[in-house]
Amino acid sequence: MNWKGVMPAMTTCFDQNLEVDHGFMAEHCRWLLDNGSSGIVLLGSLGEGATLSFDEKVEILRRSVRSVSERAPVVAAISALSTAEAVALAKAAASVGCDALMVLPPYVYRGDWREMKNHVAAIFRATPLACMLYNNPVAYGTDFIPEQIQELAAEHENLGSVKESSGDARRVAAIRALLGERLQVFVGVDDAILEGVGVGATGWIAGLANALPRESVDLFSYGVDCEHKKAFELYRWFLPLLRMDTLTEFVQLIKLVQTELGRGNPRVRPPRLELVGEKLARARNTIREALRWRSELVSGRAVPAVSMEGQR
Repeated sequence: MNWKGVMPAMTTCFDQNLEVDHGFMAEHCRWLLDNGSSGIVLLGSLGEGATLSFDEKVEILRRSVRSVSERAPVVAAISALSTAEAVALAKAAASVGCDALMVLPPYVYRGDWREMKNHVAAIFRATPLACMLYNNPVAYGTDFIPEQIQELAAEHENLGSVKESSGDARRVAAIRALLGERLQVFVGVDDAILEGVGVGATGWIAGLANALPRESVDLFSYGVDCEHKKAFELYRWFLPLLRMDTLTEFVQLIKLVQTELGRGNPRVRPPRLELVGEKLARARNTIREALRWRSELVSGRAVPAVSMEGQR
């Protein structure tokens, strides 16, 4: 498994009855790869995994593997209330042809290190698939510190990567200092990508890439290649949108960006609800203002590329 590059944490598209729109998702997988993504991550927080049934998750994975057709890795996020269900989902992901797993702590329960280690270790052992550990203490209340990650890496050969979403770039540096090239580190917070790359991250599990994959790939590449002028010019343009990935309504907001670009719809499953009123108006204003100046680097400056007037 090549843990590198920009891998979108793909949203789950719903139809008017809030059923999974498999046709759109298959096409969206292909479009993301056509625009430079190095892999696809499914069923994560942005994918509203907590609202999907076990059977829905497996069917999404099965169809996505078929649509990608070995062009790039398909990574299944493994999250559940219980360890037993998480292990069952990992085995199902392997059986339908997924290439790797992104392993989360359990929903709801926030245990100590002994319990959390036992949970993720059971998933690592469940299949021979390459695994990424997902560390997001803000969202899940479990913080896998660098020394614990080192312990897991020593005990599980198939642990090959960490998605670091603490928002602290120093964590990336600390993991690299302890483990060197043993694990690859992915940034999991959109508005910290350049900071993370600057201290050794080799990949990005990206949210806004669902709507703007080419810009995401370009931003990551500029950072990796130390093209600082291009990177910061693009970053300044992109930042109001990237910050949406860190807000409570990040799913609604990213789906709204997709909608504005004609790459999906704003439907979400309860308990989430679509944005309305002033909150919706403010979000649309931010999105449309950014897209009005959609980045095309001309003489080192972002210039207007696409007018949104016709899409209102």
